[in-house]
Amino acid sequence: MSGGPGGTARGTVPGLATPHPLGAALPAVYAEDDFGQRFTAGLDVVLAPLFNVLDSLEAYFSPALAPDDFVDYLATWVGAELEGTESLALRRRAVASAVALHRVRGTRQGLAAAVRLAFGVPPEITESGGAAWSARPLGPFPGTPAAGLHVVLRVADPASVDPHRLHAVVGAARPAHLPFTTAVTLPRTPDSPTSEGARPHE
Repeated sequence: MSGGPGGTARGTVPGLATPHPLGAALPAVYAEDDFGQRFTAGLDVVLAPLFNVLDSLEAYFSPALAPDDFVDYLATWVGAELEGTESLALRRRAVASAVALHRVRGTRQGLAAAVRLAFGVPPEITESGGAAWSARPLGPFPGTPAAGLHVVLRVADPASVDPHRLHAVVGAARPAHLPFTTAVTLPRTPDSPTSEGARPHE
């Protein structure tokens, strides 16, 4: 069906025929009644889009096929992390991958996937935790004593990335208890310091 102003309202579709015209279902006495046929034809115009939706209902629940405005409804149903300004293609990908991301939410894999989905670039993730094994008891603990997480996004134009958006994405996908910082910076080069061009956000 067609969307109205703003893409959120739905209405009639010019020229769309109904597969079940009401006039043909009237008793025989009304078959040639001009008023009755014209009255039911007006109802057919209203009902035709409903039949069209029911006939293609499965497509409405497919992120790749759903109408543009219905993708936003699907995003709320599956809990996709969207700001509302993303492109349609990105919103469709976010809905399609939401369930898989929920399964790994709070993990390094899930955090990396969420940032890559939002910005199209894999992040650099530094975390305080660690794992190790030892054949002897009383070995040193892995990781660092102070819990923390640092996420760096390296892009050719750091000014084109909203650091607040990165901070929000990381905040939603990180382990809930873990303090974190984020930064947007230039791609790493062999002769440049790691902090060159960084735009940190805490």
